[in-house]
Amino acid sequence: MACRAILPRLPLRPLILASSASSSPFTISSRPPSHSLRAFRCHVRSEAKLETVTQSEEDTCTSKPWKIKMLYDGDCPLCMREVNMLKERNKLYGAIKFVDISSEDYSPEENQGLDYKTAMGRIHAILSDGAVVRDVEAFRRLYEEVDLGWVYAITQYEPVARIANAIYSVWAKYRLQITGRPPLEDILESRQKKRAEACSDDKICKM
Repeated sequence: MACRAILPRLPLRPLILASSASSSPFTISSRPPSHSLRAFRCHVRSEAKLETVTQSEEDTCTSKPWKIKMLYDGDCPLCMREVNMLKERNKLYGAIKFVDISSEDYSPEENQGLDYKTAMGRIHAILSDGAVVRDVEAFRRLYEEVDLGWVYAITQYEPVARIANAIYSVWAKYRLQITGRPPLEDILESRQKKRAEACSDDKICKM
């Protein structure tokens, strides 16, 4: 088994886990807990931080139901710096689902009816219960899910919340210009043309 190949590399001292039945710790044997082999592998990776853990095992550790969905503009170079940081961080948590609104496959129906134009206007995030959060609150919720909540913690309180949202609104309004991109109206027109070219006159799509 994969775990047997990993265990010899662990320190010789017993591995201590918190008991779910009581607060007292217990020592596990070299045999993985029967209730969850996946949880055992994730524990080994996160606690021992072994380089021998394979990519497939990492995917297994993060293949859990998402808690929040981030709608982001994949064509925004500055935005992607933050998105890539969150994606890297999310590998340990698996709490965020990333949705690129610039993709031709983006579907408003699958994202609480948020069309491309609306999603381009400002940051949106969708909670697992379907609630939609926007602006600085969206960033705060996203960062909380990857254990970086302290970055935006102060924005929960007034007057900081109001000031932070005002600053973000200015960025959202001018971000296309700041990043050297055409106005939103031109982008929307270009997307519509691409869709029209993708389908023939008889409505049968070529792509």
